[in-house]
Amino acid sequence: MVRVLIVEDEKPISNLIRLSLTKEGYQCTCAYDGAAAADCLEHSQYDLILLDVMLPQIDGFELMEYIRPLEIPVIFLTARASVQDRVKGLRLGAEDYIVKPFEVIELLARVDVVLRRYKKRDMVLETGGLKIDTGSMQVWRDGEEISLTRTEYELLLLFARNPRRALYRETIYERVWGEEYPFGSKAVDLHVQRLRKKVGWEHVLQAVNKVGYRLEVEQ
Repeated sequence: MVRVLIVEDEKPISNLIRLSLTKEGYQCTCAYDGAAAADCLEHSQYDLILLDVMLPQIDGFELMEYIRPLEIPVIFLTARASVQDRVKGLRLGAEDYIVKPFEVIELLARVDVVLRRYKKRDMVLETGGLKIDTGSMQVWRDGEEISLTRTEYELLLLFARNPRRALYRETIYERVWGEEYPFGSKAVDLHVQRLRKKVGWEHVLQAVNKVGYRLEVEQ
């Protein structure tokens, strides 16, 4: 499981990030100031750090000096939006720099990109009788490759990474289509129906009444 350290002194923002990442299968630890973050890094290992700049005790830029030798990828999350601050953060070694306020869906996408770059995401997933290569975006069942559209593949990956978790139609649409869910849309249902048939998930990709869908496979 990918371990993420969230270093953010505003607890509502920290909690939102933690909940969003936890739903995606990440294991999260929260630190609310620079000194606490340094202590976490001393005693535990992490695959990614989400780091605010304006922190009590030790700010994010100073903390980067401690993080850099550990070779842990860092994404800055900060209200400091000037070009100078962005350049400073990237030159200190951050992989990305996201300015507040931001959309959670954008954060999740950027986290995924950085983890892929560092090969910390599982490159091959095996679930529900399928083998999914996230690097090549290829899918097989019983050694035979299954041809999927890009939307079908993203939908498949979302369920594969969230087994036995009920996903709302709104959440599915926002994560796969990257847009706000249009009220009354049947896009999710139609694509799920096609996906079930293509990959043989007629019995394991189940509808959840008044919610959406859940992949019923062992984690």
